[in-house]
Amino acid sequence: MVPCPWFPEIAVAAADDASLDVGVHLTLNAEQQGYRWGPVSQPPASAGLTDQHGYLWSTVAQVRANAHPEAVETEWRAQIDRALAAGIDVTHLDAHMGSALAPEFCERYVAVGVDYGVPVLLTEQVAGYDPRSHFAEVTEDQFAPFVDAARAAGMPLFGRVLETDFGRGRGEPVDYGAKLRSTDAELVYCAFHPCRPGPGEIERIEPGAHHVRVDEYELFRTDEWAEWLRAQPFEVITMRQLRDEWRAGPG
Repeated sequence: MVPCPWFPEIAVAAADDASLDVGVHLTLNAEQQGYRWGPVSQPPASAGLTDQHGYLWSTVAQVRANAHPEAVETEWRAQIDRALAAGIDVTHLDAHMGSALAPEFCERYVAVGVDYGVPVLLTEQVAGYDPRSHFAEVTEDQFAPFVDAARAAGMPLFGRVLETDFGRGRGEPVDYGAKLRSTDAELVYCAFHPCRPGPGEIERIEPGAHHVRVDEYELFRTDEWAEWLRAQPFEVITMRQLRDEWRAGPG
């Protein structure tokens, strides 16, 4: 998330380890109450990207109601350019809160990916995109032209995007095995959000749901999880692999 204050940290991490998959999580929203950010492109208020305080909008609905598509594309390009200028070998593009998949912007989302030679995260059907709660009213007919454009460009298309269950209460069991077994799609993107606890950071930023992120962190760092994953009939691949295969073209 390029507009966020800790972006320089991931830029350093990417420079230190060239094997990392690092995509740009195109960001049009700043949804937290006490932890917010503004756009990179420094647009005028008339561009519709920001609220009355100069921050990005809290909800996708507000972005859709106010943001000019041209300004959205300018902001995306500014975010990608900043990542590239920081030395990040951008492996993919995806969308914070799924905002780029809204019908007002999705054509530009695919086109920007084609222009930069970086695949965008897109499912073959909108129903396969689990974070779609922010634009639940979008129909398959509205979504289909964007899928067709990505397919025509040869981009990889996902059958399913699995997302962290942010509605899970404290103490409720974490069954990510069941989540991974919930689909038989050929290509699945795991949009999970593990976060190391404390000291007081994520707990203050997201007081109602930080336990979900911390529980993921604690699970994914265990030997038991790694052993379980190795025993499954899954092939774990990288976005870098998909990007490079796409750039190489057919055959």
